[in-house]
Amino acid sequence: MDALLSGLFSSEEQELHTLDRLAHLTLFMAACTFITLLFENVPYGRYASSRYGFPVDVRFAWFVQELPALLVPLCLLLWTSSAKMYLVPNLLLIAMYICHYIQRSLIYPFLIRGGKATPFVSFALAFVFCVYNGYMQIRYLSHYAEYPAYWVTHPCFITGSVLWLVGYLVNVHSDHILRNLRKPGETGYKIPTGGMFKYVSGANFLGEIIEWAGFALAGHSVQSASFAIFTAVVLSSRAVAHHKWYLTKFENYPKSRKALIPFLF
Repeated sequence: MDALLSGLFSSEEQELHTLDRLAHLTLFMAACTFITLLFENVPYGRYASSRYGFPVDVRFAWFVQELPALLVPLCLLLWTSSAKMYLVPNLLLIAMYICHYIQRSLIYPFLIRGGKATPFVSFALAFVFCVYNGYMQIRYLSHYAEYPAYWVTHPCFITGSVLWLVGYLVNVHSDHILRNLRKPGETGYKIPTGGMFKYVSGANFLGEIIEWAGFALAGHSVQSASFAIFTAVVLSSRAVAHHKWYLTKFENYPKSRKALIPFLF
């Protein structure tokens, strides 16, 4: 892997420059996505459309599209060497990222009950994003990120780590609630209740937004910040769309429940 990367980049400075450009590309994508989503929902799940290609089985799609976000980092960690990857702040941040994608790629897809097929274009775009984001995040953390010795006791790192953990738990718990809305053999949609769904329609999305915001605060880099911003743009749009859909679908939908931010929005 070291030989492959050495062949792609003439120096570490060039690779770091590329990692910065990838982060800037992610920010540009976030801006374009924000504008696009003002006019159309993310085309998967209940908003899937044949305009975006043939349908892909939802479990297969989630597993395959998310897997590169785990495999690419593992390859980088196992087959490249750098003293920075063994520093405590770097190790903890890498662990946060890996922990999320173990759950997202190896556990979550196989717990899905039902679910609509994913259009091929959405599946393919998610796959490409997971490849390059996995490389960007872990290559930066394992090879280039430099933190002062006291960083793990810095308020930014502590606060960010706590936010990451809270967001992770909210996300996993909310997914559990959604999976168990229907009893075996039941079909159709139901109103989710319990957990953060008491306050917002997009509890699972809120959890993941908090998770990556915490990661960005703890990581303190343009790479982690760009990922957090892109995630917030996509998932906040998804939460708003779900909230509007619930209000239209169910006459008894809780009027006090907000879309994404408890008591506010």
